[in-house]
Amino acid sequence: MVKIGYLGPRGTFTKLAVDTAFNGEDKHSFETIPECIDAVQENRIEIGVVPLENAIEGTVQLTVDYLVHQVRLPIIAEIVVPIQQHLLVSPNFSGDLSNLEEIHSHSHAIAQCHQFIHKYMPEATMNFVSSTGKAAEIISKSNKNIAAIGNKLAAEEYGLRIYQENIHDYPNNHTRFAVLAKNEDIVKIKHDKQAEKTSLLITLPSDYAGALHQVLSAFAWRKMNLSKIESRPMKTGLGNYFFIVDVNQPYDEVLFPSVQAELEALGCKVTVLGTYPVYQMDI
Repeated sequence: MVKIGYLGPRGTFTKLAVDTAFNGEDKHSFETIPECIDAVQENRIEIGVVPLENAIEGTVQLTVDYLVHQVRLPIIAEIVVPIQQHLLVSPNFSGDLSNLEEIHSHSHAIAQCHQFIHKYMPEATMNFVSSTGKAAEIISKSNKNIAAIGNKLAAEEYGLRIYQENIHDYPNNHTRFAVLAKNEDIVKIKHDKQAEKTSLLITLPSDYAGALHQVLSAFAWRKMNLSKIESRPMKTGLGNYFFIVDVNQPYDEVLFPSVQAELEALGCKVTVLGTYPVYQMDI
């Protein structure tokens, strides 16, 4: 049976994405994103699923940086799921919002609910933890007047009550999850794909005027649509960056090799992080 790892514990949005995309596999939770990625690299699991980007809070920088600087695993697929954040409390809690002294959750989840917290719970203390599932676990073991921000799965897994549904600030909130594996043949997602994408890592030569413009021009004149371009520090000194570029088409044997050749002629280094299907999930 294929072993799948995910950012845990039970009740995280990553677990929700895994349950939606895969059925019947042997699923293992990890406390951190690096632990999950390392497990794939060390062959302790075959597939790892980690958050990549949220529509509101942007890129999960730990995932990108770890895949670039520490462990190079190919992205085999992308899962996109809607995010619905709820305020979770102990079933024994009988007060109102003003009685809740602390809110526990992942930093992204708390940021996604900023307006609700500011309006109804401005005095509550924010406590950032590794995941929404971990936050729910903390609430389930506490007798204090505290709450978690998480999903319905977390409420069910830890026996919590949903005090207020849909407290996120924006309704069109989605998160992209990267499916990582050394062998793409073992990744079986039983859903129809909505698109295909190729992600590239591009390192510019020493900074000179117009370098980024020349890079983008290599895609533009070939009419290759870019859905994302993001810079991240190389961690080699101030002003040194690499770029992650998502192209809305699968890798082929004509356009992409010619783009790579053109960019390398400019002194750039190009690495294909993955060419993969995209699955939009309804939860």
